[in-house]
Amino acid sequence: MVLYLLLFTCYLFISYYLTTYYLSIVRIYLDNAASTPLAPQVLEAMLPFFQTHFGNPSSVHAEGRQAKVAIETARKYISKQLGSPPKSIIFTSGGTESNNMAIKCAVRDLGIKRIITSPIEHACVANAVANVQTYHNIEIEYVKLGPTGAIDLIDLTLLLSKNKGQTLVSLMHANNELGTLNNVTKIGLLCKKHGAYFHSDTVQTIGHLPINTKKLNIDFLSGSAHKMHGPKGSGFLYINPTISIKPFIDGGGQERQMRSGTENVANIVGLHQAFKQATQQMGTWKNDIEALRLYFIKQLTAHFPDIIINSDPQDYLYTILHVAFPCTLDLSVLLFRLDLEGISASAGSACNSGAIQSSPISDFLDLDHTHKALRFSFSHLNTKTEIDKTITILDKIVTSN
Repeated sequence: MVLYLLLFTCYLFISYYLTTYYLSIVRIYLDNAASTPLAPQVLEAMLPFFQTHFGNPSSVHAEGRQAKVAIETARKYISKQLGSPPKSIIFTSGGTESNNMAIKCAVRDLGIKRIITSPIEHACVANAVANVQTYHNIEIEYVKLGPTGAIDLIDLTLLLSKNKGQTLVSLMHANNELGTLNNVTKIGLLCKKHGAYFHSDTVQTIGHLPINTKKLNIDFLSGSAHKMHGPKGSGFLYINPTISIKPFIDGGGQERQMRSGTENVANIVGLHQAFKQATQQMGTWKNDIEALRLYFIKQLTAHFPDIIINSDPQDYLYTILHVAFPCTLDLSVLLFRLDLEGISASAGSACNSGAIQSSPISDFLDLDHTHKALRFSFSHLNTKTEIDKTITILDKIVTSN
């Protein structure tokens, strides 16, 4: 008991020391693909719905109608930006729920016998696919990838040409670790030609790239607020209005009967404001972030001749850069050292309960032990000064080991 108390006291002391140290230095946040800081305008729009506009949107009185109007205003704006009718947008708790809803409802209600996907999808897609394979005996086929993780369209065509029953194609727009973009327009056309349904995880690209559902020939599309300076726990699923699926959550019939439960009005308002700000500023922010990303690449290649740029050199999402450094440090140690110096980066997806472990991307890249891969991801809030400081710190950590 005494030993336990001593260890616990040491833990508290170390935690306090580290927290105090972290707060004493200026942080540089380069992990925007994991989550972005909440924009002040978004918080300002949300606050009234925590405090004064607290009505239940299913209630018929003034307070309820006020909340309902806020939800439907958000739905109309998002649907307009996506070139779809308002009824096609279902609000969810985020990208993971949206992707699960699309995959599991498609299997349950659309007669899906086969799913074509890739081996480097986000964990929520990969695990949802594994779930339906186990419990619904769905055949899973994996499309081949190019050297930077892009879908091999020739192989996808060959897979689709096989007559194996009703098929769902589930392929992300931009890989969340590499940033490599897939040609979702061509994928949609191939799916339409072969009578397959098409689902795309667009969590990383919504608010960063223009997306029109009509032009994409897409059936399911997911988005999340916290990747574009909105609140965590808020997202949506686009469902092609020509498709009829049954409710994902049963109850009082909210969200067009598709997802019952009292809506999180404040978060939906936050999603609306974040998406509005992102679409209005998209051109300016894209130019600024892309210039910063290019500057970072030039500095990295100048300081680290043996660095490997894993992101596609042409078809890339401008907010993400995935690189491998020649470094003998363990990956966890490298990240910890960066963190101590005030740099927030990642080893990949942030959706593994905080664990630093091998991801499908690590297996795909097949890097030797002398290289350690990191993901840096940017927002319009980052600056060249931050990049210069990051290069200096990387130089100190990597070249000294």
